[in-house]
Amino acid sequence: MEIPKEAAIKKPKRLTSVVWNHFERVRKADICYAVCVHCNKKLSGSSNSGTTHLRNHLMRCLKRSNYDVSQLLSAKRRKKEGTVAIASISCDEGQRKEEYTKPLSVKVDSEPKRDEIITLGSSRFDNDRSRLDLARMIILHGYPLSMVDHVGFKVFVKNIQPLFDFMPTDSVELSCMEIYGKEKQKINETFSKLQGRINVAVERWSSAENAEYLCLAARYIDGDWRLQKKVLNFITLDSSHTEDMLSEVIVDSLVDWDVHSKLFAVTFDDCSAEDDIILKIREHICEKTSLLGTSQLFDVRSVTHVLSDMAQDAIVELHEVIQKIRGSIRYIKSSQKVQGKFNELAQQVGVNRLKNLVLDWPDRWNSTYLMLEAALEYRGAFSLLQEQDPLYASVLTENDWDLVNTIAGYLKILVEINNVLSSNKNPTANIYFPEICHLHIQLIEWCKSSDDFACAVASKMKTRFDKYWSKCNLALAVAVILDPRFKMKLVEYYYSQIYGSTALDHVKEISDGIKELYDAYSICSTIIDQGSALPGGSLPDTANDSRDRLKGFDKFLTETSQIQSASLDLDKYLEEPVFPRICDFNILNWWKVHTPRYPILSVMVRDVLGTPMSNSSPESAFCTGGRILDQNHSMLNHDVRQALICTRDWLQMESEGLRTNDELNIDIVF
Repeated sequence: MEIPKEAAIKKPKRLTSVVWNHFERVRKADICYAVCVHCNKKLSGSSNSGTTHLRNHLMRCLKRSNYDVSQLLSAKRRKKEGTVAIASISCDEGQRKEEYTKPLSVKVDSEPKRDEIITLGSSRFDNDRSRLDLARMIILHGYPLSMVDHVGFKVFVKNIQPLFDFMPTDSVELSCMEIYGKEKQKINETFSKLQGRINVAVERWSSAENAEYLCLAARYIDGDWRLQKKVLNFITLDSSHTEDMLSEVIVDSLVDWDVHSKLFAVTFDDCSAEDDIILKIREHICEKTSLLGTSQLFDVRSVTHVLSDMAQDAIVELHEVIQKIRGSIRYIKSSQKVQGKFNELAQQVGVNRLKNLVLDWPDRWNSTYLMLEAALEYRGAFSLLQEQDPLYASVLTENDWDLVNTIAGYLKILVEINNVLSSNKNPTANIYFPEICHLHIQLIEWCKSSDDFACAVASKMKTRFDKYWSKCNLALAVAVILDPRFKMKLVEYYYSQIYGSTALDHVKEISDGIKELYDAYSICSTIIDQGSALPGGSLPDTANDSRDRLKGFDKFLTETSQIQSASLDLDKYLEEPVFPRICDFNILNWWKVHTPRYPILSVMVRDVLGTPMSNSSPESAFCTGGRILDQNHSMLNHDVRQALICTRDWLQMESEGLRTNDELNIDIVF
């Protein structure tokens, strides 16, 4: 019922309760009413009625903003206890109404856009949206699903938003699966629109319960020339998944995502993977679609893992001496007295003490290098300690120190290369060739050492490296040739040092390899331009009429004419001067700008540069035991586990650009 304006009476000068921020006091005849400013409901406004019924209405009012929930609850507690229960409220009930700012009510969609910034207090509370926000938070930060049952979490949330309906763990799982389904659909749509091909990295995981997993991640360069990575599957392996079946598991996953027809290369985590698996994957894919390039380009192994294996080869050879160094460090740190004495000895031999003696973590090989490097700095102090402290038992001989010096030198190169590769935020395939060639040259020199121990360790490392090099040198070289700062010149420069008199033969193999790959792209480009195929699809027959005796001629004419014209495109790129080497050079931006100049070559470049030459994350680049799944995820159902791990990767990619803002001013929606 609408109340005439003339019936409104002037409010008293002092309405002490904050509840009157939400009601208009009016009089009709001899009766006073309190009219809710949100829903226009009339309640008793008599001074004898109090305000409890008004507060109760506000807590139930569906059209009210949640801005003053805490304030209303606080006022209610003060009435009973006489104290302020919520520290964030700096006013009492005696403040004048005019000192409060009426909250602005703004309608918010149930699924706001990711780039919306919603001011706290301006949005109406939405329980469904909060439910999904909680699920996203659990996914994004890897929290256990059971956190929703924790008493501390419930108290925290209830104090912030009393209207939030808590849900059991099963409901949280359903919400996570709902988010997984929506995010997977988005990625499927992205893949369906992708013009280029994708690369897949395959990595083995394990858990403390000795379970094994297979993680598949797609790497590609999108239409805006940005390097993208998406985890596709996190597969739980059981006793039924034998080595022979791994190829089928991988292919089934690619078919499920409908990316098998767009596959360019597969990267495995180490060189110990059976070659039969690669062949079977290739056979399965070729039955369904075509593959571009040679088998060597298709089969890639992780640089990070071969470096880790080589480091382990060196560390194993020094096992007994490393145990002595660990014992020495433990003894020095056993008491303040021994530590003080050792510091005095270090000063006597002129140690600057810039490097602290620390024990290594056996499962991180770079920490072992840092321990050896620091121990070498204190070599003289250890020798004096041996002479002056009869309790010091972990004594190293001069020969031991020489061995440490040799192995530390080997590990230093490996650490430096791994640091360069793992710290790159844009790890396109072109960055690996110079680092790997430098290591190759070092291994050749180390194997020439006159010291039997140094030569034996270097030979063992080189044997492992040669296996990797034989599989990946073409992929490494092709990628760096497509870097306009280097082209064929860098291959010629390094191969002359690696192969000596036979360098030209090996350079020709690389030159033939890139031309063969380019010719395949040229043929595909012609057929696509003629409307006979879609990007990434298989090559169709040139004629459907079986009676046409010249149908083979059409294909021959297409291939030869395209190769002749295409060679001009590739030759033009290779013959032009190299681009100057600058610190902030961005190869993807360069090719984005030069795509019109090299239309076919740029298509090939996108696929080659997106090849993952390493499938380890920066935080696991130095791990020796492989990736370990945490206990919270290992105890879950395999479908839920896959959904959480995959979605976490997808949400992290989307939230990379977000910055932390004032918590009282914004609500970030993932």
